[in-house]
Amino acid sequence: MPEFRFSKTHEWIAKFDDKYRIGISDYAQSQLGDITFVEFPGVGAKFSKGDSIATIESVKAVGEYYAPVGIEVIGVNRVVEDQPELLNSDPSGKGYILEVALLDESQLAELMDSTAYEAWDKDGH
Repeated sequence: MPEFRFSKTHEWIAKFDDKYRIGISDYAQSQLGDITFVEFPGVGAKFSKGDSIATIESVKAVGEYYAPVGIEVIGVNRVVEDQPELLNSDPSGKGYILEVALLDESQLAELMDSTAYEAWDKDGH
């Protein structure tokens, strides 16, 4: 089972086999409502922690998706491109957004593990 790490802006990162994937938390998808479109960055793009890297559109709003750590995009989840509703139905599985390479692995330590994130989220964040 991958170890998920979470940002305070409700993004997650986890290592699946030998690749890191990033996506939005269950809380984030529930706040957005039915997701209808995702605008992805290009493969090879590099982002610093906190940079806006994608746009997620839903029936309720348009939201920015931020890099939880410094990354380089190595793959885009094309299934989500065709079926954006996967971000709602399986946000921590088939509904991941990108496969990435880490630019600074030490930044993972700055993110919350699942237990800390759930406790922080229950406090109304």
